[in-house]
Amino acid sequence: MPTDRIDLTNQFLIAMPGMVDEAFAGSVVYMCEHNDKGALGLVINKPISLTLGNLFEKVDLSLPYDELAARPVYYGGPVQTERGFVLHERLDEEGGHYNATLSVPGGLEMTTSRDVLEALSNGAGPKRVIVTLGYSGWAAGQLEEEIGRNGWLTVDAAPEIIFDTPIEERYDRALALLGVDPRMLSAEAGHA
Repeated sequence: MPTDRIDLTNQFLIAMPGMVDEAFAGSVVYMCEHNDKGALGLVINKPISLTLGNLFEKVDLSLPYDELAARPVYYGGPVQTERGFVLHERLDEEGGHYNATLSVPGGLEMTTSRDVLEALSNGAGPKRVIVTLGYSGWAAGQLEEEIGRNGWLTVDAAPEIIFDTPIEERYDRALALLGVDPRMLSAEAGHA
């Protein structure tokens, strides 16, 4: 295995203005996993027309909390768009764990099992949470190639951008972590 391999786990991918793939134009992707087999992330700034309340009804669960029920469901990416992915803060040891959960170094978890939805329905479960339909996936080497073609910027993720920042500000706030003003970005790659 090459020693120069990058690991973008627990980082944001920020789409450059020249991103031609409509699925990712203007996106901020939280990277849940990146290894020599490929990468998996969730878009955190593209709400769809479905609310959590609507989603819970579709899976025969109630969501008695108006604030949570009104939250949007997000487009997580173009892969498995019929499947739900729950990005949430890690539960403390006493809080238990969910069945199909990927623990991301840095304190977040991504769960795909129904038990996390049942916990939310019962007033338990994680307090900081976003739900997506679909995920963003890359085969081995594909993401590195896209970064090399000036498709993405990367920066360490900040949970407050995922959970506490208004949706329309997430792209600019992610760029601000790099000290970048979005008006200064070019779609052209520079080569010396």
